[in-house]
Amino acid sequence: MSHPLKTVQASEAKTRFNSLLTEVEAGRSIVITRHGKPIARLVPERAERQEDAREVIAQIREARKHVGKATLEEILAWRDEGRK
Repeated sequence: MSHPLKTVQASEAKTRFNSLLTEVEAGRSIVITRHGKPIARLVPERAERQEDAREVIAQIREARKHVGKATLEEILAWRDEGRK
């Protein structure tokens, strides 16, 4: 079951931490922001992440049907860009 992503200001997260953890246990991911910029993410443990990964892989496979194949150099560059 996928839950919509929730965004919470850091000051609110500080005062509502226990209730936010309860939401995460229920499967919801929460982005914590400061001055409107994301600074942290609370995510459910493994099972939910695996479901998210499966969804992303399915989206990638669907996108590949409409786009040409990437070279190894492009894939490595994308990987490296994601590490910055």
